[in-house]
Amino acid sequence: MVLLHNQNPSRKRPSSSFGPPFPPAKIPKSRNDGVAVDAVEKMVSILAEGGCTLINPLGAPSLPADPYKLRRYLSGLFSSSSEDRSLFLSGFSSYIQSSSNLRRVLISSDGSSFAPTRSESLVRHLLLVAPIQFDLQIMLLEKLPEYFDIVSGDSQTLLSLEDDVARLIINHLRWLDFVVDPSSFTDKLMQVLSICPLHLKKEIIGSLPEIVGDQNNKTVIDSLEQMLHEDPSIIVPVLDSFSNFNLDDQLQEQVITIALSCIRTIDAEQMPCLLRFLLLSATQVNVRRIISQIREHLKFLSVPNTHTLQKNKLKGKLLVDNTEASILDALRSSLQFKSILCQEILKELNGLEKPRDHKIIDIWLLVLLYTNGESMRKSIEKVFKKKVIEGCIQEVMLDQCIYGNKELAKEYFLSLLSLSEYLLACKEQKARDFGIYMYTLLFEEFADTYSRQEVLGALVTHVGSGVKSEVSSALQVMASLATKHAQELIPLSSHINGILDYLEGLTVENLHKVYEVFSHMALLARSSSDCFGSSIANELLIIVRKQVSHPDLKYKKMGLIGILKIVSCLGDASNVTLSSPFQVGPVIIKSNTEEALELLETSLESCKQLCLSLIFFYDELTAILESRTLHPVIVDWIGKHVGEFESIFLSDLDGGQLPSRNSYCGLEGELWMNLDGEISPICLNILPLASSSQSACLQFLPANFHLLSAVERLTNQGSLGGIDALLGCPLLLPSSKYYSEAEWLSLTGKQKQIISLCLYYAVNWLRELLNAFCTQVAGRFEFTSQSTKEDITLKLLKRLRNLVFLESLLNHSIRMCPVVLPQLHLQVEHCGSTLINQPNHVGNMEKKNEPKMTHECTSPNKRKHKKIAKTSTPGTDGKLHQPTLMDVLRKAGVETSQEMTNEVSSKERTSASVDRQSHVFNESVLIEVSPPAQALESQKFRFRPLLLECFSILTFSKNHDSCCSDPVAELPLYLYLIHDLRCKLDYFAAPGKQCSSRSLSSVAFTRMTLDEFLSKIRPLFPSLKRNLDIAFCSLKEGNETCQEHWNIQSAAAHNPDIINLVPSKSSISTMVYKEVLHSFSKMLNLPEVQRNKSVLSDLLEAFQPNETLDAGASDVQPCPSPGTIKYSYLGACSFVESILHAACSFSFILASEALFTLESAVTSVLNVVDKLEGDDVNIQSRFNQILPFLRGKLGSSAQKLLKHKWDDENLENGWKNKGEIVQKILRIHLEYTESTADLLDELACTILPQVSCTTMAEDEDYGYPTLCSATFLSWYHVLFEVNLTVLDKLVKEVVHLEKCRPGFQPENVHTHLIKMQKNVNVVVALVNMCRTYDKVTLHAMAVKYGGKFIDSFLKAFDFLQVHFQMHNEVIILLVKELQKATRTIQTLCSEAKGLKQTAITGKIPATKRSLERFLFRVKALLHTTSSGCTFWMGNLKHKDLRGQVVSSQAYVDDRNDSIDQDPEDVDPPVIVATASGNSETD
Repeated sequence: MVLLHNQNPSRKRPSSSFGPPFPPAKIPKSRNDGVAVDAVEKMVSILAEGGCTLINPLGAPSLPADPYKLRRYLSGLFSSSSEDRSLFLSGFSSYIQSSSNLRRVLISSDGSSFAPTRSESLVRHLLLVAPIQFDLQIMLLEKLPEYFDIVSGDSQTLLSLEDDVARLIINHLRWLDFVVDPSSFTDKLMQVLSICPLHLKKEIIGSLPEIVGDQNNKTVIDSLEQMLHEDPSIIVPVLDSFSNFNLDDQLQEQVITIALSCIRTIDAEQMPCLLRFLLLSATQVNVRRIISQIREHLKFLSVPNTHTLQKNKLKGKLLVDNTEASILDALRSSLQFKSILCQEILKELNGLEKPRDHKIIDIWLLVLLYTNGESMRKSIEKVFKKKVIEGCIQEVMLDQCIYGNKELAKEYFLSLLSLSEYLLACKEQKARDFGIYMYTLLFEEFADTYSRQEVLGALVTHVGSGVKSEVSSALQVMASLATKHAQELIPLSSHINGILDYLEGLTVENLHKVYEVFSHMALLARSSSDCFGSSIANELLIIVRKQVSHPDLKYKKMGLIGILKIVSCLGDASNVTLSSPFQVGPVIIKSNTEEALELLETSLESCKQLCLSLIFFYDELTAILESRTLHPVIVDWIGKHVGEFESIFLSDLDGGQLPSRNSYCGLEGELWMNLDGEISPICLNILPLASSSQSACLQFLPANFHLLSAVERLTNQGSLGGIDALLGCPLLLPSSKYYSEAEWLSLTGKQKQIISLCLYYAVNWLRELLNAFCTQVAGRFEFTSQSTKEDITLKLLKRLRNLVFLESLLNHSIRMCPVVLPQLHLQVEHCGSTLINQPNHVGNMEKKNEPKMTHECTSPNKRKHKKIAKTSTPGTDGKLHQPTLMDVLRKAGVETSQEMTNEVSSKERTSASVDRQSHVFNESVLIEVSPPAQALESQKFRFRPLLLECFSILTFSKNHDSCCSDPVAELPLYLYLIHDLRCKLDYFAAPGKQCSSRSLSSVAFTRMTLDEFLSKIRPLFPSLKRNLDIAFCSLKEGNETCQEHWNIQSAAAHNPDIINLVPSKSSISTMVYKEVLHSFSKMLNLPEVQRNKSVLSDLLEAFQPNETLDAGASDVQPCPSPGTIKYSYLGACSFVESILHAACSFSFILASEALFTLESAVTSVLNVVDKLEGDDVNIQSRFNQILPFLRGKLGSSAQKLLKHKWDDENLENGWKNKGEIVQKILRIHLEYTESTADLLDELACTILPQVSCTTMAEDEDYGYPTLCSATFLSWYHVLFEVNLTVLDKLVKEVVHLEKCRPGFQPENVHTHLIKMQKNVNVVVALVNMCRTYDKVTLHAMAVKYGGKFIDSFLKAFDFLQVHFQMHNEVIILLVKELQKATRTIQTLCSEAKGLKQTAITGKIPATKRSLERFLFRVKALLHTTSSGCTFWMGNLKHKDLRGQVVSSQAYVDDRNDSIDQDPEDVDPPVIVATASGNSETD
């Protein structure tokens, strides 16, 4: 009998020779009688007759030359004589009572020269004699216990096989040619095995496949399972035996179950064997169970979770555990051999949704899969990114994989690095953040040169990619490493220098990071005695000096960033290295402070000939002062420089009046906006400078003052008391008389340009005043008295009113006399690149048009009026480009960014051009405070930005004396700030998108995170709600503003009395309403707001209704408790719904804005619920209680807007240009109705066909007044898109159900078919409208969406085919109905080609392919089912949409002629016959 022939070579034990000769054989003596002696003698004689000499003084028994002859002889003898058999066995049993005799018969015989080369023992030959085999097996097994105690502990390793009798016995039972009684032998063997010592038990278990036969596998496995429960330490030999047994499927599953049960209890050093067994035993049936059990119970690494503990105690101290390395090796090798394991692991991980379900082993499994092969890498990368984004793979898990396990992870370093590269290149911010962490971790943990070179090389490659987000993230890693590991980076600097090759393509933000890396290295290198280190500093200084001296602004800007970054490092007050110069040989090394001052001098000197570079220098230097504490020597140098401000820009006054009246280029000057009156000692010299050769000085005036205010705050503990006279001082501008008709016409072109420039500089001066002095009342400093704060607050409100006034004049002036405004704020887009989306941008001309600065602009006069202080202070929020008032009030009363963007028609452009030439300042052309700011639209990016402190003005109380209680008069001021806030929110809401012309002005704002931004605007939420209430009440009342109130407030702010400048109440209130709702929507759907429950709660609380919520929340049971997020959401939605219903009475636009805000609130609830999933089931369930209520409110509100009877005065210019708004409202109505399919069917099949696309009576609304000829295409478009979306969801649902539950319930199948029938009815009705409406746009949509519908419908054909036998009538009706649409689409395509309608012809190829696929899928469906249906194709007559035959074709097939008689059945060449017999139906 041959058992398992696939025995591993390792199982064979080499035979070893024995040394000393055997003692002479002893014949046992019986104490009582000679029976035993006779039996032994009989046994000896029988063997002798067979040619075997048992008594051999020289050693083992002597076997005959032909042992097979001995076996045949004994077998014949014992078969014929039972007496001889009994005597032989009795004699053999007596003989082996002596241990020496037993050992003698167990060892191999040398044999004769004619014997086989591999000799066998006597017992081996006797076991092959069938009549006595079983008795000998039992005899030997019973002898085993006598030798259990001969060897104990680990001393068995000292015995050879010949000396170990127990092992000799087991060895003789292996690999027998046959087993006479396998069942009884197996039972006896298992009994003996259960009492064996551990070392022998392992030996026997490992040999079981070679001892027992396949007939008793069940018994063996059951016995081994029992032993395994009693002693888990035998797991390895048990698994070895399981692997070598020839098992059927049932037993194989049993051993898999046994092995899986051991995962939790097995020792760590035995785990690799268990994992290898399980994974190599995996099949399609059990692979999922194996993977899930391994993931659940494998405790791979027991590293503490605390990151600090890892870094402080474990890093570099934990030596790699060979067991853990063996586990990884076992997993990796098994995954290589079994491809189904890889697929199943990815499926298993993809199916996990909750972060708590993920474990450390998941990361290692992904890394092992990633390491094993190239083919699956893209799939693994996608899974890894998905898990990172969902928060399932977290940083602490990565720490446990790598920290303290460097040697273990070293083999997989390149795989970890590749995953880091992939994550850092992703567009998702969360994935990039995790990639940043991985890079940092790899650099810190793998300290060898090779690994760090690989990390740095990969980062440099990212920098060279040119993708802004990827470059920024890579440089963020480099900057972090340079901050913490500058010393380690210096020897690797040659691998970092490649970044310098990409400087030209980097943004200013990224340039800061690049120079931060090199500055940290240079700072450390200067204090190092290493020559190599000092060369880095010298090379960096050479590079930045060359850049800053370059005449091109692009390179000069790079150099300025580099120099100022170096200065911030060298001049940091906390830096104590190189505080004094020292000498190295003949070279004197300057101190850090001296080097920093020299660099500042070099930078300032290089900027004096170019205004933009000087502006940039001032702004960057201000940012450094507000973010770092510089050395006092450097602060003194800056203070000395800004002390020249007064001599350049200010003039003395005498009693608040000019000492003399001078003319400047023929223009009379006048003091404007003197808030201090007679006590004002100075004024700002705008007109004299603008009209002289020193006009370039005004270009850097705001930036210079920005730096001056930073210095003043630094030196006076945050107070601006030393320069407070600047807040109320007047501005010397052209006389206000020039804004009358006669005076304006008398001016020359140059004088008009000077007036416009003066207004422009005045506007930006006021902006910087607000930036500076709002810090005094914004709660940032606690140094000013309450009376001082009140005085500053009053002046700030007046200055804001001055700003509104001046910007209105500037807008109108530029309309009358176009002028290119100089840039006062350097953009931080790509260095040297022009701004995108700027139609009138003259980026290449700026340098040419920019005035050169003369010596007078930069040199102080001898006279000094005041002493101006020095510098330092807290950080600012970044410099954001503040939009102008005209931007704030753009398109007032017409549309917002949520509305359809309308292009200016050629007629409007022509009229605008005429206006620019003919309109002048007179009483007939009023200068409204809220006109569209088209004149400044293309140049607003040049203005100075407002800082976040300015928003504190929104919270100021208004206790001013006025002629009436008209809060609307204050709205223009707050609208200015609210619009700027909304622009900043737009920037944060879409950080990955390309910045528009408006957003580009806020790019400098990127230095602030969204969380920081939210923390600063959080106090503004109640102010936004208050201004919304004021604006909405104003719109509801409809009364005009009290003009006297506006004039009084304007006079109090000392604005010149220009009678033709009036506020526009309706447009201002409308814009406030829109801007606040838009800001509220944006904030609700910011992910950071949804994650930060305190900010979300404050935002919702601010927008609660003025009345109690009980009535609104009565439909929600149980009603949420006040103070909870759920209650706040209900209140906010109730408030928005209330203003929506009120707006329906006077404005369609405002009502639609409220609806879109309500939709944002419902979307926010859904997002919050998604983020709560898995974290708190109870909270999630409570949110689910209010969701249906909110969805119902949203759907009913959308329906109300669509069914409301709108008057012409409430439509704001009728339905023209309202198409996109109507589309959004209709989508909301369809999405949030109870049954989208039923509503689609009603609208498409009943309502829409009644409407004429060209004319419609005013009283015909068919239940939907918003459905008319002007909005018909919008409705048609939305119905097509929503119907396609519904079909896609239905197809995905049936496909998923068919996969999960093949052949699910017939009633469910019928329900899905009915739903599909409704979708088909909708598309047929929509397509067939093309027969009555001849608009090309309509036809194009029918061809496009008809083809897409066919594509989606084809995805469900497998489902239809499976259920065709039971539902053939419904399915055939479905196909027949859809044919009506395909006929019309075919005709539309034909006509479009003939008429060369390019709007349609571009969509024909894809649609035609869809129609052809539909044709053949129908044919395949009917031919593969035995339903008695027939299918045939033919060429149809060529007819137009009206059913008329086109005479350009000839027909041969009479059968086709008869089919196409009905004009309604015009069709492409597809005919489906559905009768069971011979009848045929189209």
